[in-house]
Amino acid sequence: MNPDEALRKIAFLLEWRGASPYRVRAFHTAADAVRDLPAGPVDAAQAVRLRGVGPVTADVIAQASAGAVPDYLARLEAESGPEARAGWDLAAVSTGDCHVHSDWSDGGSPIEAMAEAARSAMGHQWAVLTDHSPRLTIARGLSPDRLRRQLAAVTAVNSRMGPDFRLLTGIECDILDDGSLDQEEELLDQLDVVVASVHSKLRSEPEPMTARMVAAVRNPRVDVLGHCTGRIVTGRGRPQSRFDAQAVFAACAQAGTAVEINCRPERRDPPDDLLLLAAAAGCLFAVDTDAHAPEQLHWQSSGYARAARIGLGADRLITTWPLERLLAARGGRQ
Repeated sequence: MNPDEALRKIAFLLEWRGASPYRVRAFHTAADAVRDLPAGPVDAAQAVRLRGVGPVTADVIAQASAGAVPDYLARLEAESGPEARAGWDLAAVSTGDCHVHSDWSDGGSPIEAMAEAARSAMGHQWAVLTDHSPRLTIARGLSPDRLRRQLAAVTAVNSRMGPDFRLLTGIECDILDDGSLDQEEELLDQLDVVVASVHSKLRSEPEPMTARMVAAVRNPRVDVLGHCTGRIVTGRGRPQSRFDAQAVFAACAQAGTAVEINCRPERRDPPDDLLLLAAAAGCLFAVDTDAHAPEQLHWQSSGYARAARIGLGADRLITTWPLERLLAARGGRQ
């Protein structure tokens, strides 16, 4: 076990046990710091001089670099049990992420930086660039012309990425009041993956909200239903939208539209009861970070922990699928 893996696994197990996001992030930050260290033993006094490494993470680095299982990790593994191991195994076979933003909309980093982080830091085979659609002006949503320019930009990025990774074209498309999609159909047909999300009138009555969501997930252009309740669970918070979840998830299962397990710490959407309901309905799932910066891609492991807790296997999680299977499923739905 190398220091990077040890630190990532500790971060995962802390998430599993409900530790604060700040504590989890400390181990991911330390893992980023050691990724480029040469192989071989690293003294704790040397490790602590690295940016983002403190005394606790330095001890982990020193022990792992010497070929030992760090004491901190061994204790967490003993306390967490076999269910946590199942979650880690799911995270380990992740191949991609269906929901990633760049500075073309409300993300903070260029397209290539997000793609490179997905490839090198996460070991992904693919990731989907899903900047916002036009109606979400507060997030600099992409007009049709800007989206066309972005398609060319993605092609250019892929030409520099090498054969082991592909950045897929996509969008996080607003679900409009009548369930239609906030982008030209001709453009949506060109994209590899479409995530559809509700961003407006989140406090609508259950009946119109249900109709709106069912219409969207039945649209053959939609691959993933994003953060389905719209809730925010940190700070001042935001209550979840009200809708007939059984009807929405039944429509997802029938159409083959994946339900997103959104990994942003302030979302954790859907909540546990709805996640169980979607699983019972037979839905597919996409474990997505909704990342707006490279370091946020590490949030994905929390979604795999949630998936493991309710017994979901890799076959139900499209973010563990090889690229060829993902694209074949998309093609079969159009």
